[in-house]
Amino acid sequence: MHTEYFVVDKDHPDQGVLGQAAELLKQGKLVAFPTETVYGLGANGLDEKAVANIYVAKGRPSDNPLILHISHIEELKQLVAHIPNNAKVLMNAYWPGPLTIVFRRAAIVPDIVTGGLETVGIRLPDSVVARELIALAGTPIAAPSANISGRPSPTNAQAVLVDLEGKIDAVVDAGNCQIGVESTVIDCTTPVPTLLRPGGVTLEMLMETLGEVEMDPILSGSFELAPRSPGMKYTHYAPDAPMVLVEGEYPQVLELLLKEVSAALTEGKRVGALISGQTADKLPVGTIPFVYGMRENVEEIAANLYLALRNYDDHSVDVIFAEGISEEGLGLAVMNRLRKASGYRIIKG
Repeated sequence: MHTEYFVVDKDHPDQGVLGQAAELLKQGKLVAFPTETVYGLGANGLDEKAVANIYVAKGRPSDNPLILHISHIEELKQLVAHIPNNAKVLMNAYWPGPLTIVFRRAAIVPDIVTGGLETVGIRLPDSVVARELIALAGTPIAAPSANISGRPSPTNAQAVLVDLEGKIDAVVDAGNCQIGVESTVIDCTTPVPTLLRPGGVTLEMLMETLGEVEMDPILSGSFELAPRSPGMKYTHYAPDAPMVLVEGEYPQVLELLLKEVSAALTEGKRVGALISGQTADKLPVGTIPFVYGMRENVEEIAANLYLALRNYDDHSVDVIFAEGISEEGLGLAVMNRLRKASGYRIIKG
């Protein structure tokens, strides 16, 4: 399959170019496109055959639900059975933006989108390119991240092509994504709204807006129940090499990180270290570092996270040690992705 390549400006996209990509979506084709979070792999969300091709291209388990993306809030009504008051408050506060809200689904939503669940996640993205593409396609777009399942999500078009060139019909390139981690997912069908996936809208923001928010037990690694949101059950975001996450307060994290890196180097391993700027000049000679940002700048760390994880696939390292950060604010989303990328191989200080 030939993958077409379209380039647009992220703030003022050419309607003619986006129209070509939208036409492919109308035909049931797969089109990768940028959002403010990560690049998504889009298909007509009401076309079962087109959505099925997403799972094939990604190698994604069919019980892992997808998010439907809309271009205007009015499009929500046909997709959901009910809009709870909590959801209305969140939509007013954070749409368009990096927040996915889980509703009771309407009959029009295919089972293949929801993983067989009676709920569906909906998002109105902040990206101008994403919203205009959806509007031109004239249908909600089902879109997980545009990568092979389990791999780090792409934050630029080049990363999409590394995983999916020849497997999808087109990619729309509008440069790097701003936020760098997937949207927050919150379930508004529960008595108390439940955080299913942390992201750009932080837990603190949600609690300030709603007053009360619960966290799903599956976020701590309990996988007995069916996943209610993308990325909950399966190992995700993983680089090729095994990764170990070092968590805790910074002085202890630094001490443990240096100890583990030194031991691995002594064993003759090629060692990668995913670290903050504070740690960069403290690593032993021979380490292959990637600085994701300064510890106090969690937005920078989030934006660089997947780029950092993908970086090590080009260096053929034997093991990667990652420096954990505080879970305050966007740090909760960063740590959630690092834990999953490490397969929960964690050393705590």
